[in-house]
Parts: sequence; C-alpha cells; structure tokens
Amino acid sequence: MKTYMAHAETVERKWYVVDATGVPLGRLASKVASVLRGKNKPTFTPNVDTGDFVIVVNSDKVLLTGKKLEKKYYRYHTGYIGGLKEVSYGTMMKEKSDLAVYEAVRGMLPKNSLGRQMIKKLRVYKGPEHNHAAQKPEELKLD
Repeated sequence: MKTYMAHAETVERKWYVVDATGVPLGRLASKVASVLRGKNKPTFTPNVDTGDFVIVVNSDKVLLTGKKLEKKYYRYHTGYIGGLKEVSYGTMMKEKSDLAVYEAVRGMLPKNSLGRQMIKKLRVYKGPEHNHAAQKPEELKLD
C-alpha cells in the first residue's frame, strides 16, 4: 500500500454554512477550524490546504460561558510604542461579534503561510443572511 498525498490542483472544495446560534465560541471555532484545515476528509494531507469553505451566520448569538464576557480580553498591538490595546469580550460581542468568531478560528489554525491561506476560506456574518447562495452551501451540523 502507498500513502495517498493530496495535491493542491486536485483538491475539490465544498461550501458549508454554520449557524452559530446558542453554540459556545470555542466549540464552534474548533469545528470550523477542522473543516477549514480539511481534517474531515479522508484525503487530508498536513502540508496541503485540503479544506473547504465555511460560512458562519448569526455570530452575534454565539455564547461565552461563565464570566468570560467580563474577564476575558481581546488584546492587540498597534505597532507603536505603548500601543497595546485590550477590549473585553462583552464589548466585542456587542460591537464586532464577527471579529470575535474570526479571531477564535484563526487562533486554532497553523501559524504559517498555510494557515494564512486557510483563513481566507472563512466568511463570518452577524445576521442570518449571507451573499453566497450561488455556491450552494450545505448545512454543517455541529455535534
């Protein structure tokens, strides 16, 4: 038996839509990252982007358990001296819930050029509508 190694030219990609209503943020992010990476396929190859496109809708209805809304912070640096900024997840979920989901998924992907290529296949929307109906996305169930 020979081990099958996928090639970037032969990968067939599908589109999935995920409803984030009532799902904890970490569980949603880990499932979406797995699909973006291609780990749900039998043709998974670690050094090739074999993943599918994922559309996340209703990001404003995602859950954070415990006291994470008050005690957890999203931190980033502006690039200037003393430019460390932090925003609580309570504020972030009110104003930019799509960014909270995006950053949670991005943190679960590889930290290299392959991970930067994978995150481009993620689309996050605050409401229930998206503009990717032409791609005929299938619904992805989160267990």
